[in-house]
Amino acid sequence: MKMQKMQMLSCGMDWDVIRKCICSGYYHQAAKYKGSGEYINLRTNLGVQLHPTSALYAGHPPDYIVYHELILTSKVYVSTVTAVDPHWLADLGGVFYSVKEKGYSMRDKRITETEFNRKMEIETQMDDDRRRQQEQIAAEQERDSRKKTPSGPVKKVVTQGAVKKPVIKRKGRNF
Repeated sequence: MKMQKMQMLSCGMDWDVIRKCICSGYYHQAAKYKGSGEYINLRTNLGVQLHPTSALYAGHPPDYIVYHELILTSKVYVSTVTAVDPHWLADLGGVFYSVKEKGYSMRDKRITETEFNRKMEIETQMDDDRRRQQEQIAAEQERDSRKKTPSGPVKKVVTQGAVKKPVIKRKGRNF
């Protein structure tokens, strides 16, 4: 650290920082707890178990783990195991993992999409109705304006005789 001129910082009692660093390096070797001590590798669906020498073996099994190596005996064991948060896997290994919201099944998704499509159809129909109504109003206004103006060429009213200009009488000249 001194050679790189980096500051030495401690994470204190926040072990999540270290676990997250381990997760960033081993996210491709992640497994999910299936039940009865068995884990399923998230990428290969290989069933594995915690090795009896692991510190996590005796306690409550975590939901998600990352591991360093597989030990192949009569069973497939994982060794050097760390518990991780599933959101870390989605953040750090986004190419391989994503978070699926619980309670949002395919049926719910289909229902939501159906409702969305129905609403879109209704909105489209309403827009078409508005457009047709505006066209009808414009057509009615055009018809009304045609009725008010005479059809055909405009005729001039001709009176008999020439137009007379008013004559102003002048006073006589006094020479």
